[in-house]
Amino acid sequence: MNKIKCECGHVNPEGTVLCESCGKPVEGNQHIDGNQDSKLLNMRYDGSARRSQTYKKSIVDKIWSFFSSVKVGVWLIVIALVASIFGTIFPQEEFIPQNAVSRDPAIFYEDRYGILGLIYYQLGFHNLYSSWWYMVLIALIGISLVICSLDRFVPLFRALRNQSAKKHVKFLSRQRLYSETDQISKEEIDQLASNLKKSKYKLTYDDGHILAEKGRFSRWGPYVNHIGLIIILLAALLRTTPIMFSEEYMWIREGEQMVIPGTEGQYYIKNEQFVMETHDPEDERFQEAILKEGEIPSNFQTDVIIYEAKNADIPGAEPELEEQSRQSIQMNQPAKFDGYTLYQSGYQVNEFDSFTFKIHETDDENETALSTFSIDLSEPQSTYELDNGFRVELTNYFPDYVMTEEGNPASQTNHPRNPAFVMTLFPPESETGEVSFLGIGKNIDATGENDFKISMEDFELRDASGLTLNADRTLPFFIVGAAIFMIGVIQGMYWQHRRVWIHPTDNGVFLAGHTNKNWFGIKKDIEKSLEGTSINMVNDQQELDE
Repeated sequence: MNKIKCECGHVNPEGTVLCESCGKPVEGNQHIDGNQDSKLLNMRYDGSARRSQTYKKSIVDKIWSFFSSVKVGVWLIVIALVASIFGTIFPQEEFIPQNAVSRDPAIFYEDRYGILGLIYYQLGFHNLYSSWWYMVLIALIGISLVICSLDRFVPLFRALRNQSAKKHVKFLSRQRLYSETDQISKEEIDQLASNLKKSKYKLTYDDGHILAEKGRFSRWGPYVNHIGLIIILLAALLRTTPIMFSEEYMWIREGEQMVIPGTEGQYYIKNEQFVMETHDPEDERFQEAILKEGEIPSNFQTDVIIYEAKNADIPGAEPELEEQSRQSIQMNQPAKFDGYTLYQSGYQVNEFDSFTFKIHETDDENETALSTFSIDLSEPQSTYELDNGFRVELTNYFPDYVMTEEGNPASQTNHPRNPAFVMTLFPPESETGEVSFLGIGKNIDATGENDFKISMEDFELRDASGLTLNADRTLPFFIVGAAIFMIGVIQGMYWQHRRVWIHPTDNGVFLAGHTNKNWFGIKKDIEKSLEGTSINMVNDQQELDE
């Protein structure tokens, strides 16, 4: 590494623009950071050597230089923002409505949004925020922030740590605020220094030269911002891992108890009651909507009991449940327990719970029941042994019956919203079965020669709740990152790094000042400090040039 030795004796790293000790411009490097042919010095990073501006030979140097560019970082952020906008045009895959014709993305987007939805799906925007290329884009932004920060933080830290009160005349005369005064007494210089100290400036002395400085910590504001942003980006990446974030959707019926998916068998839930309240049809505010849509819910909630299985870590053991809490889950009032959150996301009222069937002779006009049986739609049995020697085998069960385009029966979902059955009835002492197809409003004799008929006699209904289980362990990272980011914003916005150099000569004094922003403020500080002295007020050389 080449070194640059200044006439003051200080040895500077290669790429230094202003000597780290005396501030004299290094003539050969005045093209860096826009100092060439400029009367005023560009004080960015106090003229310290930056790696990206110095080494550009190896592939590592070129990669470092690429990611240290602010323009590159801004473009990466713009690309991420544009991509995010496209991700909000249609709902993401995990937000496909539960009542959609099909929750299969390949079907849903084209069915709901037509050709635009098909293009949206084929381009992969339906799963944007967890796609590999979006994660790579977020990672590149993080890399850019890290390299951009290091490339500027290290030289700035070195320059500010080595602040010297004794500066070269060229350094002082090329500051934006500068003045020269002849025939000044030492007492007046001391008065100026005393006044600056009263204005909260910290004074550093070196052989009669004085540096008055305050607000240095504000220079670290942008880097504190970067730390906060990096933490937020790391949290966004961690959110794609199942360890840090998981989301499960579950249906649970009234009176049903089940293990909560995603908790590895540690927690169970019981649906005590589902409650739905609707807006008053006499209320004028809702009458038009009620005429179009029917009843409009004003509130729907699920009253649940959360249990914890104390022996969840023992494989195959019967769970020993201990009640942990009783909660009512509403739209804006989720249930929370042990880092998990349960949201009320949907409901299904009047869902079929069970069907009761009777068997009678086909030719019996009175349909006198020879035997009856009930099917629990949550746990249907494969065979039902009945009184009088009848046996019914449940050959096929379609909870949510639909006929496909090919003319075959199928089920849209696993929820008993439109149940249909294929049953084989075996009369007493007969091994020959009679096949029937039964559904809502359907009772079809497959052969037309059945001696016995199965008819629906009764049914029971119950409500079902759609709950979303969310476990987001990245939220503390987002909060910490956002807090650090705001600290950096406040740090850099409300304070300024102000410096005043007092350079005594044989009979007079050179006075120079610099700040990273708010030049009006530092001018007022200097003007106030010059009261009671005959030292000339600094001139704003930038305004003079203009």
